[in-house]
Amino acid sequence: MTVRKCVPWPDNRLRSKAEPVAEITEDIRAIWDDMIDTMEAMPGVGLAANQIGVMLRLAVVDGSSERGKAVRLANPEILHESVELREHDEASPNLPGVSAKIKRPRAVTVRFMNEQGQIDRRDFVGIEATSVQHQIDHLNGRLYFDQLSKVKRDMLLRKAKKLNG
Repeated sequence: MTVRKCVPWPDNRLRSKAEPVAEITEDIRAIWDDMIDTMEAMPGVGLAANQIGVMLRLAVVDGSSERGKAVRLANPEILHESVELREHDEASPNLPGVSAKIKRPRAVTVRFMNEQGQIDRRDFVGIEATSVQHQIDHLNGRLYFDQLSKVKRDMLLRKAKKLNG
């Protein structure tokens, strides 16, 4: 089990777009394994590779109640999102101690390369839909608080700075 350290905000890697994955190799599988271990240690429901400083379009999501059902995604992209929104309290290990209520589509259809290297498509609903959208944002250099108004975002970042020195 390898739990990796999450890079602290405002590290530039959190604002950079991750690079596409060309193929699924043993190295990619090892990164996914570390990401799952890191996600479980938080505990969280998802993690994007750039959160641990790996600048590849890799993410893991596990919103199951029993855990151990992580979906491994390479190059994820949203094909369709529901009109109905769902509000959820979101946070990030890169900016510990703070969170915010964010509204996102309740369900999304995502295309990605799976662990066999095949292009796959999957519908995510509820907490997993929220998490996969949150991870794709990370891979695009965006954080959940970017969806807040400037006033709320500034308040959140001030509070985080106070908590994290």
